[in-house]
Amino acid sequence: MVMKIGALFNLNESTNIRHEFEKVREQDLQTCQVCVWNPALYTEQNAKAIKEASQETGVTVSTLWAGWSGPSVWNFHDGPLTLGLVPVAYRAHRLKELMAASDFALQLGVVNIATHVGFLPENPNDADYIGVIAALRSLVQHFKSRGQYFLFETGQETPTTLVRAIEDIGTDNVGINFDTANLILYGKAASLDAVELFGKYVRDVHCKDGLFPTGGHYLGQEVPLGQGKANIEAVVKHLLSIGYKGSLTIEREISGEEQIRDIIAARNLLRRIIDEVD
Repeated sequence: MVMKIGALFNLNESTNIRHEFEKVREQDLQTCQVCVWNPALYTEQNAKAIKEASQETGVTVSTLWAGWSGPSVWNFHDGPLTLGLVPVAYRAHRLKELMAASDFALQLGVVNIATHVGFLPENPNDADYIGVIAALRSLVQHFKSRGQYFLFETGQETPTTLVRAIEDIGTDNVGINFDTANLILYGKAASLDAVELFGKYVRDVHCKDGLFPTGGHYLGQEVPLGQGKANIEAVVKHLLSIGYKGSLTIEREISGEEQIRDIIAARNLLRRIIDEVD
C-alpha cells in the first residue's frame, strides 16, 4: 500500500527553507507540513523559496499550518482565554491573519490550511460557540472560493463538539488535521475512539504520541511515537481501512539530534504498520 509519510517544520525568521526540505528528503520522507506562527512571513519571497525547494527535492507540502499572533498559554487555565478564535478579544484580528494564510497557500498551490481554533465550548448555545461558528462560516466560504480546505487541528475540544462544529458550519470544505496525541494531552478522548467518529473529515494527520494529564491545570506529556497512549497502530490501521489517502505527518515537539532520531524511529514504525496492512 502506498502511503506518504512526512514531517512538520516551523518557518521562522531564521529558517533556511531549502535546508528544511533537504532534511525531510534525507529522512526518506515524501511530504511536509509548513507551520507558520508569524503572519509577517507570508511573503512572496518565502512562497517562492518553498515552491522551489519542493520542486527541487521532490518533497510535497501537504498542509500549511497557520498560527496567529497575540498571547498563547498552553494550559487549561489560561488557554481558553488566549488560544485560537474562541477569545472574542483576538478573534477578528486572527481571522484576518487566517485570510492572509489563505493568500500564502494560494501562492504555494496548497489546498489544506490547518489551525487550532481554541477551546470550543461544548454547549452549542454558548455565545462563544455561536460566534466562532459564524466567523468560521465566513472564513471557510472564502477558502472555498479558492478551492481550499479549512482543517481543525484536534485536541482542545471533545470529538463530538468538533464534529458538531463542522456540521454547523455546513460547507463541504471543512476537515480535520487529526493529531493522534493532542486528544490525549488535553484529556479529551482516546485517539482510536475519536478517529472512528471523525472518519471522512480527516485530511491530514499529526503522528504524535503522549500521556494523559496528571492534574487539572497542565497538559499531559508528549513522548516518542509508540511510547504513549495514542494507540498509533490501531489508529493508522483504521485510517487505512476507511480509505484515507492523505499524509502521515510526523510531529515531534523537541529539537536537535533527539528529534531527528525520534522522527526516523517514527517513520520506521509507520512503515511497519503500513506493511502489516499490505
